[in-house]
Formats: sequence, C-alpha cells, structure tokens
Amino acid sequence: MLWEEKMMSENCPLKVLLVSSEVAPFAKSGGLGDVAGSLPKALKKENIDIRVVLPKYKTIKTEHFIGVKFLGDFNVSLSWRNQKAGILEKAGEVPTYFIENDYYFGRDGYYGYDDDNERFAFFCKAVLDMMNYIGFYPDIIHCNDWQTGPIPMLLNENYKKFVFYKDIKTLFTIHNLQYQGRFARESIEMFDVPDSCFYNMEFYGQISFMKAGLMYADMISTVSRTYAEEIKTFQYGYGMDGILRYRSDRLCGILNGIDFEKNDPETDRRIEYNYGLDTLEIKKKNKRALQKQLGLEERDVPVISVISRLADQKGFDLVAWISEQMLNYDIQFIILGTGERRLEDFFRTLEWRYPKRVSANILFDDTLAQRIYASSDMFMMPSLFEPCGLGQMFSLRYGTVPIVRKTGGLSDTVSHYNAEKGEGNGFVFEHYTADGLMWAVKEALSVYDKGWDEWKLVVKNAMLSDNSWTNSAKEYKSLYNKIKTM
Repeated sequence: MLWEEKMMSENCPLKVLLVSSEVAPFAKSGGLGDVAGSLPKALKKENIDIRVVLPKYKTIKTEHFIGVKFLGDFNVSLSWRNQKAGILEKAGEVPTYFIENDYYFGRDGYYGYDDDNERFAFFCKAVLDMMNYIGFYPDIIHCNDWQTGPIPMLLNENYKKFVFYKDIKTLFTIHNLQYQGRFARESIEMFDVPDSCFYNMEFYGQISFMKAGLMYADMISTVSRTYAEEIKTFQYGYGMDGILRYRSDRLCGILNGIDFEKNDPETDRRIEYNYGLDTLEIKKKNKRALQKQLGLEERDVPVISVISRLADQKGFDLVAWISEQMLNYDIQFIILGTGERRLEDFFRTLEWRYPKRVSANILFDDTLAQRIYASSDMFMMPSLFEPCGLGQMFSLRYGTVPIVRKTGGLSDTVSHYNAEKGEGNGFVFEHYTADGLMWAVKEALSVYDKGWDEWKLVVKNAMLSDNSWTNSAKEYKSLYNKIKTM
C-alpha cells in the first residue's frame, strides 16, 4: 500500500486486526475459538473495520476454502530456519486471513507439540509481515492468549521503525492465564530482538510468550471484570500477578458474550422442539426426547447436566466427591466432555452403576451439547476458577438454570435465586468445597420440588439474562478508541 493510500484511509472506520490461534467455525478447541468467531461479527455492527487471522490448520474442513483467494507468499526467518508463509483471504461479513505452512500447521491437532514455540513464533512474525500483502494496516492489533503474545514485542522492538507500522497499537486479551506458553530460554533467538528483551519474557529461567504480551501491549484485557481483579492475586495469578499489579492501570475486564442469533431456543434447528418464554412447557418435551436418546428413564425428574473439559480446574473433583450423595436424591445426571483419563473412567463407572439415571458421554458432539442445554433443568459449573465461562451463558439462554461457584465470569453472570423477591437466575456457592457444591444442588432441588409455577420463575429469569455481544462490543469499541489515542 502506498503512503498516499494510507493517508486517505485515515477517514475510514476504526481498523482492527484480531489475531487468534483458533476461530470458530474454522478451528475451535474451547472458548477462545467461540469468542474469536463471534466477537468480530458484533464489532462489525459497531462500524469497525474488523479482520481476523489464524493459522491454516490441516483439520479445517475443505468446504471453508471454497472461493478463498491466494494473496501471495513470503519467507519468514526464525534465526536458524527460513519457512514460507502463504496468505489466503476468505471474503465475507468479516474478512478472514489464513497463514499457510504445512510444516507447522499440517498436523492433526492445534497445540501440544514439542516445537509449539517455533510454530507460533512463525505465526506471530507472519502476521506482521503479511500487512503488505493484504493492503490493511490496522489501528489496533488485538492479540489473544499466549500464542500471539510476542506480537506486541516484535511490533515495538523491530517493526515500528518502518513508517507503515509506527502508529499501530496493541491490545492483549487473556482468556486463561494458566496457559502461558513457557519454553526454553534459547527460544528467544527466533525473534531476532535485542538481548534486553529477554528480561521482558523471562519466567523462572524460561521465556513466556504470555509475559511478552503482558509487558509490551498498550492495553491488557481479560474476559470478565471479576477475573481482572482475581488475576492480580497470588491465588489466581499463576506467577504473573506481580506483573499484572504493576500494569494494573492498563488492565481491564470485558465480559465475553455468545451469539444470540445462533443460540436461540425459538429457532435453533439443532434441538428437537423449539420454545420461548411464552412456551416454556415445550422445554419438557425436549427433556423426554433427550432421555429417550440417552437411554434414561423417561419421566418427570430433575435433570442435572455438565458439558465441559474434564479437569479439576472445572470442579470435577467436587462433582466426583458428591456424586453418590447427589444420586441419593431422585435425579438424573448427564455429562458430556473429554479430558483427564481418571475422570473419564470415573464417570463411565458411575454410568455403569446407575444405567438408567446417569449418562456419561465421553466425547464432544456439538448437536448433543445443544440438546443437553435445551433439555436439562440445571447446569452444573463448579469451577475452581473461570475466566469467563460460556457454558453458563448457553444454559441461561436455554432456560437451564446454572449451579455455579462464585468466581470469575460465573460471578459476573449468575446471581443466587431469592424466592421471596423472585430475583436471581441461578444457584451460587462461594467456597470451593464439596459441601458448598452440595448445598447449591440442594437449594436448586428445593425450588424445583415446589412445583412448576415456582421453578418457572427462575427459568424465566435465566432466559431474560442478556449475555449477547451487544454491550461487550460497545465496551471493546470504547477501549479501541482509547488505545488509538495513547
């Protein structure tokens, strides 16, 4: 792009390039993919020129590349190795760019390889080098999680010497501070940055891609207001709390949202029977259909469900501890997810012991997940920590009442039901104990046992919760404008 063209573009809307290692529907392993896929659509409605870039993984379905345009390729230097990066553009509501390199991304998974340091160092460099090929110089580069952490460092240390890059600012969003991209100290050589940069990446003798983002970004955000405060403490900071307290004037929390149009119980084709606030009785038909599908007893009984990665962080040590006590009550329990082998085996065994009351689905199936959201009465999410959480938002949308611990985004989206006032959209416990979780389960069951008229009140409160992207997109727009003027 010529300098004159760049000057002419200054009257255009705010320009943002969102960089993520996964973006739904192309690549998704968790909440990051959901957010990177749905937030840009909401930002587009705020008159922001938003583009998205991600690696071209082998696992992305070929149907997504119909009509994709090849824009060119170039070499990326990683100290001891040169690799070619191809740039593909997919037009649409939100233009999406794919960085192609089969050596790094032609694999069966996204993460967990011995050379993840090299793979995502390549990705970060390629993102900055591709600007000339896409004809787009953003006001803000919005980086997400450790895989993109080095971008603010590379921009400030190497690229801002060039006129095209000098005014670009960065936002670094933490989706989960536990995952920090920690590698051998020699990995810094791939970035060709001054030796002094080591101290801004060093983490107990290693380097951390996450720390690079925290130290160099113009602003840092995370995915809920409560989590933004929690990560400044020793308990939740995973060793980064000192840095986050140091940069607290540049740290804020903006709650994630979900796509309300796609996840609408009145129109969702993935569920058996559509329903809304005025037709809540139909939700019971979904429960019967799900009970039949999963081989559970087809009767009016409280159904408690969990959809999650099976890990202790998600509170499964508590769930396992109370499972027998919980099943002393007349309930059914459904679980969907994969994760730690010992937890997978535990829930398989629980199903074997209670074949008509427990359904352990050790897999991930998007359609089944949606039917569970639409069919269950209660949704359990007793996380040790939860930066934002999307599961409780989906469950609220479908009138499945959440049972959660008061932490992170769960605290920001779920309030304990007060029967006297008719307020609250879920059941909340505070201390991370099995007794606390069991107390919340009993609270939910006691309201359910009062009958449909009482239970319907909390269900309606849940469905009236607004966790769409509308408000969050406005907050991001305000933050982008603030960063642009820094």
